[in-house]
Amino acid sequence: MKAKIHPKYYIANVTCACGNSWFVGSTVPELKVDICSACHPFFTGKQKMLDTAGRVEKFKRKYGIKESIREAIKD
Repeated sequence: MKAKIHPKYYIANVTCACGNSWFVGSTVPELKVDICSACHPFFTGKQKMLDTAGRVEKFKRKYGIKESIREAIKD
């Protein structure tokens, strides 16, 4: 490695807005983040899939996809 061209390496304390904190290697001594894996909806399982404006139903009607096996048997 060449001397005096690389930034200083720190063990940084990362703090989330929810209060969770952990340590990582970084070129800055302290990091603050808005969201982490402890409070993000995708990782906590609280994420909800929204069907905006009935797009799924529109797709099923357009291509004739049945909702269940019972509907397929009725036809």
